[in-house]
Amino acid sequence: MKVTKHDEFSKSNSTAMVLLNTRNIVGYKSVEEMLKSNADKKWGNQFAFLHISIPELGHSESSNPVCFVFKAKEMIKRMRNSTVVSLTAKVLEAMRKYRGPEATARYIHSTLKNSSMAISNMIGPTEQMAVANHPFAGMYFMVVGGPQSLTITVMSYAGKLRVAIGTEKGHIDSNKFKSCIQNAFDMMFKATVTNSS
Repeated sequence: MKVTKHDEFSKSNSTAMVLLNTRNIVGYKSVEEMLKSNADKKWGNQFAFLHISIPELGHSESSNPVCFVFKAKEMIKRMRNSTVVSLTAKVLEAMRKYRGPEATARYIHSTLKNSSMAISNMIGPTEQMAVANHPFAGMYFMVVGGPQSLTITVMSYAGKLRVAIGTEKGHIDSNKFKSCIQNAFDMMFKATVTNSS
């Protein structure tokens, strides 16, 4: 029996790195307020990450992909609410404080290398932004320079969801990947419309 690349990929394990914002955002603080030594809000990014095994799409989920999405969401929610996230954030903060930012960056990079893909999201502005009275039609963000072969970032802007996808050069055929993403969105849309009616 000949083993195709599709068979090899379907049997391989894939791990996603989910980056989480651990900063407790209650209200807006100016940069001057955050830089004060006795500030209650820290300046800079506060984040942690989770390694999540990407669940396989079983036969029951292929007929209803919404079940697959809810299963993945529950898995991420369960892990996000675990003590792992807060412990990771504390370890990173302690490492930055005692060993310096370079050692912390090396540790984070070595962790990122052990994942197949990275997923990150950001809540964007709810109102349309403008520079010199020229409104932004859209806004995206992307994590660049990471060692993953695939990076997906999600951002909301003025009530619209924006998804950006970056891949390692030459790793994925862009036309096939675009077609797969479009098919996935179409499947999700049809399943959602069918379930709601």
